Amino acid sequence: MFSLQPLLSTDSAITEPLQPLRWSAYKAPHPAFVVHPATALDVSKTVQWANENNVSFLVQSGGNGWASTFSLDSQGILIQLDKLRSVTFNQDGTQATIGGGALFSDIVVAAAAKSTLALAGTCNSVGALGAILGGGYSNLSGQFGLGVDDILSLDIVKADGELITLSSAALTSEAEKDLFWAMRGAGPNFGIVTSAVLRTHPVSKEDLFAWTGALTFAPSQLEDVLNAIQSISFGPKMALSFNFLNLGAPTILVTPFFHGSTETGRLAFKPLLDVGPSSDGTRDVPYENWNAGSDIACIKGGRRPTIGVGLASLDLVSWRNVFNTWAELIQQPGAERSSVLLNAIPMDKARTLLESSSAFPFRRGVNFHATFTAAYADPAFDASALEYVKKARGIWQSADGLENHSTYINNAFGDEPLETVYGQNLQKLKSIKKQVDPKNRFNQWFSLF
Repeated sequence: MFSLQPLLSTDSAITEPLQPLRWSAYKAPHPAFVVHPATALDVSKTVQWANENNVSFLVQSGGNGWASTFSLDSQGILIQLDKLRSVTFNQDGTQATIGGGALFSDIVVAAAAKSTLALAGTCNSVGALGAILGGGYSNLSGQFGLGVDDILSLDIVKADGELITLSSAALTSEAEKDLFWAMRGAGPNFGIVTSAVLRTHPVSKEDLFAWTGALTFAPSQLEDVLNAIQSISFGPKMALSFNFLNLGAPTILVTPFFHGSTETGRLAFKPLLDVGPSSDGTRDVPYENWNAGSDIACIKGGRRPTIGVGLASLDLVSWRNVFNTWAELIQQPGAERSSVLLNAIPMDKARTLLESSSAFPFRRGVNFHATFTAAYADPAFDASALEYVKKARGIWQSADGLENHSTYINNAFGDEPLETVYGQNLQKLKSIKKQVDPKNRFNQWFSLF
């Protein structure tokens, strides 16, 4: 620590680790100290120092990643990118330059002021580039594709500390083409992105609104709700999230999203509305508030082991069994805030690109993404919590409708076979990894070694 500080710029900082470091304290990193670099050169010098001193490191932006693979202990350091939170746009709003520590909230607020749309996720406090490098789903994906599809260039610190820029318009060698491909879907294994240029989508002021909000249903309506969701023809302006939440009693909460008017949105989601929600909080919402409904769920702290699965379709029997598993879990002392989440995002635009266009593996086949979270405070409940989440995973996967089990890497727990998160790209990624990071310095995120 004392030998690193003089190498960094005066605006950088080195601090003691403060809790909570991330959204889930389960298997959270426990670094010796936290480095807050203020420039890309600071990041480079930190990596070089760590290499010279044989110190492990983990990079963090928003701190919402929950994977159990983040095994950093008190012999390692956390590189926190919170001083790199800039968001700027070009004159016509077609490109945004995003700092490595920018949160989705930073992007959305800046984009709204510019009257342009960016592919932001649905949780404001998530580190934008951390999520995008794994794939980058958004409520706008039906119109514009995945976050990785909008990456135009990346400023990267490599495993040896070298600073490079990769631009989609100027890849001059096969090695650069391979690295740019690998970064878009498996990025944290290959480098630290200190800045990125992303394609953005200018719109009129009227198009900065969407119809969205919470619909609540009784548990007895579960099958009717799922049937309604599967009967809906999801157009490019649509998306949906679906939760099991304990709101004093077990509740199904569904949040439809339609990028357009209330009238058109209600018509598009008519099968769901016809089921008969017990409450309807949908309304026209401005862009900067689209994620407000998830803010409470994104607060850091507490233990939240979470599993994720990809699904081709929604099997009613398995979902009823998952509901029963969750309903039993929330009866356990301290676990009443446990939850289940399903995301339905149209993939037609993303599927216009070849599977080989980036390292993101699941453009086809997977139509829904589900997660099961056990939320509690007492570490003594860890073993029981894992039994519940893994039971739910087994139930879902028994009827996932896929040729091979698939899990969006940003939703994965950490114990999955690598084929489950990297799919058909695994062997190519391993080959590139050996060339780019032969010492496996980037080893905290579903390691390819």
